[in-house]
Amino acid sequence: MDNLEQKKYPIGKFEQPKKITDQDIDRHIKMLKDFPSTLKNLVGNWSDAQLDTQYREGGWTVRQLVNHLSDSHMNSFIRFKLALTEDNPTIKPYDEAQWAELQDSFNMDIKPALQILKGLHKRWVFELRSLTNREFESTFHHPEQGRNISLRESLAFYAWHCDHHLAHIENLKKENNW
Repeated sequence: MDNLEQKKYPIGKFEQPKKITDQDIDRHIKMLKDFPSTLKNLVGNWSDAQLDTQYREGGWTVRQLVNHLSDSHMNSFIRFKLALTEDNPTIKPYDEAQWAELQDSFNMDIKPALQILKGLHKRWVFELRSLTNREFESTFHHPEQGRNISLRESLAFYAWHCDHHLAHIENLKKENNW
């Protein structure tokens, strides 16, 4: 893996596990539970200059990344609820790169995004802990990927998503001795 690829995917690209066990689900839920406080502890006291630093050349700033996490996880939570209340609903994809260029992602303080993540993850984890194995098999259809995705699979992806972006920020912090 070259340096740019390492900076893009510091923990590697997401690889869908062949099997996701109950223990995996518990571990993924714990990641979602801990993520908001981990992120806040990591960047909550950063200066504007630090928040406006790209985590890699050609990449987003940390400010955009934090706002992306809020946007992405809100979309995921809604997808979970749709899958639990409808029969394999087709979800609405969104252009995350364009969302990251909107003013609220580009210029706004990160505190509202951190607050959204805190409340959202509290609700998400509460719901996840109540699901049965059968409910985790509920699916939604992703039109861009052209396939159905189970909630079990989506949970594994979002646990990876948390680790993936935390690694971006942690690597930037280490590189800059912050």
